[in-house]
Amino acid sequence: MPFRQFSVRAARHFAIAVAGILFALGIGVLGYHVFDRLPWIDALVNASMILGGMGPVDPLSNAAAKLFASFYALFSGLFFLGASAVVFAPWLHRLLHQLHIEEKGKDE
Repeated sequence: MPFRQFSVRAARHFAIAVAGILFALGIGVLGYHVFDRLPWIDALVNASMILGGMGPVDPLSNAAAKLFASFYALFSGLFFLGASAVVFAPWLHRLLHQLHIEEKGKDE
């Protein structure tokens, strides 16, 4: 595949991953805002930190918020791995094609 066409494919994969991350971030922001009554900006900070693997910033005030944060943290860890796989898949695929060694025929 020509590099230009590959670049389009890699950019498409990156855009899909970014869209997924924004969706996951939206879930976190909404969850922190609803369950812990955090202001939108604080909910964004907490969701961003969890999604990025750093941990929450604000202490959680009730059991519902703690349960949400627990499930969101588990979801975020798995989602981050999935998003990384989507981004790196075209690059890994291209590398495997570059390393491919054709089998020699039986007659040779």
